[in-house]
Amino acid sequence: MKRVSLTQYLVEEQRLNNSIPAELRLLIEVVARACKTISHAVGKGALGEVLGTAGSENIQGEVQKKLDILSNEILLEANEWGGHLAAMASEEMESIHPIPNRYPKGEYMLLFDPLDGSSNIDVNVSIGTIFSVLKAPEGMAEPTEQDFMQAGNKQVAAGYAVYGPQTVLVLTTGNGVNCFTLDREMGSWVLTQQNMQIPVDTKEYAINASNARHWLPPVTRYVNELQAGVTGSRGKDFNMRWIASMVADVHRILNRGGVFMYPADAREPDKPGKLRLMYEANPMSFIVEQAGGASTDGKQRMLDIQPEKLHQRVPVFLGSKNEVELVTRYHQE
Repeated sequence: MKRVSLTQYLVEEQRLNNSIPAELRLLIEVVARACKTISHAVGKGALGEVLGTAGSENIQGEVQKKLDILSNEILLEANEWGGHLAAMASEEMESIHPIPNRYPKGEYMLLFDPLDGSSNIDVNVSIGTIFSVLKAPEGMAEPTEQDFMQAGNKQVAAGYAVYGPQTVLVLTTGNGVNCFTLDREMGSWVLTQQNMQIPVDTKEYAINASNARHWLPPVTRYVNELQAGVTGSRGKDFNMRWIASMVADVHRILNRGGVFMYPADAREPDKPGKLRLMYEANPMSFIVEQAGGASTDGKQRMLDIQPEKLHQRVPVFLGSKNEVELVTRYHQE
């Protein structure tokens, strides 16, 4: 079987569908190269002295791990000098990161969660990187946070890497979803899955059940129905899977279906959810929709939400279409 590299895929996709201009292709290749570097650091673990906490907090007030900071630096440094970007934003940084003046500016803006699933770093469970690409607004001079306030449906590309038993890169540029596996000997990304599709029905769900006592009524109703199994109103048994790395949970759903939920709850009524709209919910929703799935915040389509803040949080329901539509309907009722 002929091996297709990431570069060859991007070039041929541009020829076929005219959807990946050269600047965007180069940007995706740089992000992919940064993910390769992060994968290498993750793979070394204790040998690379990258485990444990860094003794600092990020803008969200979360304790940063050494690998969080390292991954953030790798992505910033890799993407600064290429000339494809006007600015970047990271879940780990309070404000945006304009491209330094000594480098040329490009027409794209990159957002990323440099290392998703931090609680799993020190126990050798899959973690990953999530990224989202937007176009800079026409006539933008100096980039501001406001320039990033674009709904998810404006994304031109999104993807994630999972650093697991294999390192994989899942990518969409708005024309389906493809998966590339890192050939560690050759150091290259090889196309291993094309046009990934999420089954519309499922028997698996993912939610942090330890928060059950705080859930709002629609979520309680929905999960109770799943747990009632074959004897309940749904008439079939469901399995629960929860990895606590969004990238790993979503990757499973992309491969075999399922519904992932991180709802708002009654603990902090002023906090609409835990996951970040710009760095997690939007890129994952773009990928999930491109794979035939659905994604909402319980009330409306995720990709239609107009962002108001760089670090805005949202409830998330994504995955197999029929399940997402059902739990969303319970919220609307």
